[in-house]
Parts: sequence; C-alpha cells; structure tokens
Amino acid sequence: MENIQIATFGGGCFWCVEAVIQRLKGVQKIEPGYAAGKTANPTYKEVCSGLTGHAEVIQVHFDADTISYRDLLTIFMTSHDPTTLNRQGGDVGTQYRSIILFHNPSQHKTALSVIDEVQPTYPDPIVTELQPLEVFYPAEQYHYDYFNNNGSARYCQVVINPKVNKLKEKYKSFLKEEEIQS
Repeated sequence: MENIQIATFGGGCFWCVEAVIQRLKGVQKIEPGYAAGKTANPTYKEVCSGLTGHAEVIQVHFDADTISYRDLLTIFMTSHDPTTLNRQGGDVGTQYRSIILFHNPSQHKTALSVIDEVQPTYPDPIVTELQPLEVFYPAEQYHYDYFNNNGSARYCQVVINPKVNKLKEKYKSFLKEEEIQS
C-alpha cells in the first residue's frame, strides 16, 4: 500500500523545480501552480507581473515509503539557490522566491530542520520563506511536464539541463530507474 503525501514548494521557475523533482523515485505526480499570493485564480501572465504576490510552485504527490519528505526537501533545497531573495539566476521577481508551503505541523518541523541542516553548505543565509499552504492554484496545462516536452528550447538547455545533470550526479540513488539509464 502506498503512503501518498503532498508537498508544495517553489525555488525559481516552476519548470526547473518540476524537472528535478519528477526524476525522483516515489514521486507520483507533479502539478505546477501558484501559491502564497493575494489574487484568486491568477493566470501565468498575472503572476509574472509580480502584482499578485504568488510564487511559482509545484505540488508534489509522493510515496513517503519510497522517498521521505525530509529527503525531498533536502534535494529541493540543494537544487536551487535558497540564499537569493526573489530570484534564481536570470529569473527575477517575487514569483521566483524560494518558498516551502507546509501542509501540517510535521512538515513545518521537518522543513525547519532541513533548512538548519543545509545552511552550512551555503556561504550566505538561507532566505527561503516557510509558511502554511492556504490555497494552491494549478497552472495552465502547457506548463505541465515542460522540460520533458520542450527540452530543446534554449531556456531548457541553458537553465534547466544543468540542474538535472547536477541532480543525476549528486543524488543518483534517489533517481527513478529510467533516469539512471538515460
């Protein structure tokens, strides 16, 4: 029997975070979307304006018997730069902030612990926001599985591909079998 849980977090463009996390064993489904803002049912264009307050996030459905929430967060926190406020590389704006949206007190406690554990690996303080998830708005369908469907696009090649390659080097034991073979 699977122990399916949900995690929600963002660290820059949701295409990047999705491309990394979907390659992990135990990840069943990922939905890109928007959270932690003030506008109901925002569109991508509205979120990109920076006026809605939302962050680009992914909602991950995972089997906690295969990959723990702690391991998921550790990989997330080390696959983007959690020390830059409202940006990841060339993506700048509040929609690209590093954020963990916890679903329950246990996730909150684990997130605090993971942030403390990974902080020594960074020369600057971690600025990842940590707050309870209030509402998650799914993104438009063309954002789903973006890297896999658009791998030859320049953004995918220049920005996302290095993140996926880093994951494959650093976290090989967490990868789905088909990712190890590729």
